[in-house]
Amino acid sequence: MSQKISDFVPSSCELLALGEPTHKEPGFAAVRNELFVELVARGFRSVALETDRVAALAVDEFVRGGDGALDDVMRKGFSHDFGELTGNRELVAWLRDHNAGRPADDQVGFYGFDAAMETMSAPSPRTYLEFARDYLELDFDIAGPAGDDERWSRSEAVLDAKVSPGASVEAEQLRVMADDMLTLLYTRAPERVAATSLDEWRRAIIHLTAGIGLLRYHRQAAAPTEDGVRWNSLAASRDALMAQNLLDIRSIEARRGPTLVYSHNLHLRRNTSIMQMGPMELVWSGAGAIVGSLLGPHYSVVLGSLGRSDGLELGEPAPGTFEHTLQNRIDTWGLIPAAELESCDARTDATQEQGYFPLDADTVNATDTILHLSVGRAPTAVS
Repeated sequence: MSQKISDFVPSSCELLALGEPTHKEPGFAAVRNELFVELVARGFRSVALETDRVAALAVDEFVRGGDGALDDVMRKGFSHDFGELTGNRELVAWLRDHNAGRPADDQVGFYGFDAAMETMSAPSPRTYLEFARDYLELDFDIAGPAGDDERWSRSEAVLDAKVSPGASVEAEQLRVMADDMLTLLYTRAPERVAATSLDEWRRAIIHLTAGIGLLRYHRQAAAPTEDGVRWNSLAASRDALMAQNLLDIRSIEARRGPTLVYSHNLHLRRNTSIMQMGPMELVWSGAGAIVGSLLGPHYSVVLGSLGRSDGLELGEPAPGTFEHTLQNRIDTWGLIPAAELESCDARTDATQEQGYFPLDADTVNATDTILHLSVGRAPTAVS
């Protein structure tokens, strides 16, 4: 197993995807941090994580020398509780130290490429739309049709199509206003950029894109279809927004250097994503499948695998329950060309409950390289 990431990144790569098979094993973030140090030395100038893009604006400001404390930015700058993860804290601290004293063009940027969506809930689009409205100095009444934020954020709004506000007359009013503001952000870009800055214009469109994405997500939640079709649409809607964000991030970073994107395997793999959700089998095009089809050779994929490494038995986690692997005891890790692997279809109820997806044939066919972690001792933190 080679551990030099540069050996696996072609010169054509602009967006390098690094996936993990579960969010609950801290060893992957520790290895990610180690690999990213090498990638920055190789010319990478940005990293994008599976977290809310709007919230992540605060993290980017912090790592570029902005005021504030690390504890605060970890609490406010991440969604999905990812600010509580040690690996993410170490990454943010390293980025701030690395960027200190460097010219702005040479600093490493931090992005989120997700929205503040959970599987069972999504927030109100109100604050995101109001941010864009205020930037454009409009008098649109958004609070009125949006109503109480809780009517959008409660889990029932996603779980029960009949309760969702996504198909209401008020939601349609918000969608019309959002579309109008999107047009205005472009038609008035010269005057607004001159009056504020390009960064402020981008901040406005990032907020508006998030608001539109949430409106779209809630609209899918309200669809009067059978559960399997509805949940498929929700998964596809979220990943479509992820892909849109990644393409936008690349347009911003194109002249500075490549970007590392880190997320769950299901969001980054090149082929169709498949997930069992109770009795439903969800099948949709993830962000990686979308971006990969559009970027072609400029998109490279490394997917994560966890378990025993003896004989490359990569489909089954280490002996015992899956919880046994969640102790940050990684004995070794390595990068393996996917072409050299034989897939394994092993899957247990315990691993499925923890969100672990084994190295099956679909996963092997969806990647260029496998990052395999073998359970043993704790990894050494990157400094």
